[in-house]
Amino acid sequence: MADAGDGRRGVRLTERQRLAWLRLIRSDNVGPATFRDLINHFGSAERAIEHLPELSRRGGARADIRIATQAEAEREIETAETFGAVFIGIGEPEYPSALRRIDGAPPLLAATGDLSITAKPSVGMVGSRNASISGMKFAGRIAREVGAAGYSIVSGLARGIDAAAHQASLESGTIAALAGGLDQPYPPENLELYRRIREGAGLAISEMPMGWEPRARDFPRRNRLIAGIALGVIVVEAALRSGSLITARRANNFGRLVFAVPGSPLDPRAGGTNMLIREGAILTTGAADVLEALSPISRIEPDATPIIEEPDDEGRAAWSAPAENDRARVVDALGPSPVDVDDIIRHTELPAQTIHYILLELDLAGRLHRHPGGMVSIDFPEDG
Repeated sequence: MADAGDGRRGVRLTERQRLAWLRLIRSDNVGPATFRDLINHFGSAERAIEHLPELSRRGGARADIRIATQAEAEREIETAETFGAVFIGIGEPEYPSALRRIDGAPPLLAATGDLSITAKPSVGMVGSRNASISGMKFAGRIAREVGAAGYSIVSGLARGIDAAAHQASLESGTIAALAGGLDQPYPPENLELYRRIREGAGLAISEMPMGWEPRARDFPRRNRLIAGIALGVIVVEAALRSGSLITARRANNFGRLVFAVPGSPLDPRAGGTNMLIREGAILTTGAADVLEALSPISRIEPDATPIIEEPDDEGRAAWSAPAENDRARVVDALGPSPVDVDDIIRHTELPAQTIHYILLELDLAGRLHRHPGGMVSIDFPEDG
């Protein structure tokens, strides 16, 4: 076990392991859940990489799976180091402890800035990009007071409420979650704020590759990071259709507290926050509401089951390819509608180990879709 110097403990990756982890997560069809399954099955990222082509073919892939090369991973690590960034594994001391506990937590985070900030409990703050002056002032006041109470403030570096929250918590500690690579911050008007975050009491994180320009579909993934790192998320000025509500729903799904600042029913920017309050969010009129609700849960113990490599065969269960008829039974049980994995086990009466192996094959073939709550669905290949 390693210690980060502030009491946080974890398992350090060797540089060889870090390189293999980066190769694995950058390979086609390998998301966080698949990454964890592969490590559990094969004991190490290096061994999992060796099995990717075979697993993908058995899952029905029509083309060879693209596996990130060692040279590609080495270049990304070198680019990150030049930028002043590092890659943090999910079991290492600096990895945000609350984020470890969510389904599909990123196995690697790229981070730049003050890593000691992850030792603090975090509070998320999101809201309208087209925020009112009063909304931004209110967000800044709450961020300062919550930050002064010992929390870091995590947000998404967007215009409006996000920027106000970051500005107000620059001295107490702020975390910016990015939708693109660390060297591709968005939007451009917040570049100076981003520089101040990186050079001051701030931290920027991303699960995307260096050089990755953010696309529309990358922002919900960014929102998941905010919701996962935070013990609670404060929503200030959010319309009925907004990314802030996606973050709030993610937070609720993760078992986090959701705080909403009420607004005028005549202001469309208050439609989402007022709806959250009707649905059970904590009505928030000041930092005291947040601090009182968070006080009982403000110390999260590190996850007891981080991803740990155990490459030696001794003491590990042997894994072998399922029989063809078993694979057919699982595929027949699946469809375009999400189903629970436990239901597949009960329906097919196959061992759980066999089911998970077959799902892994389908996943690497690009046919499986993972949904919240551990549910899965499948794409069937087109005829012809």
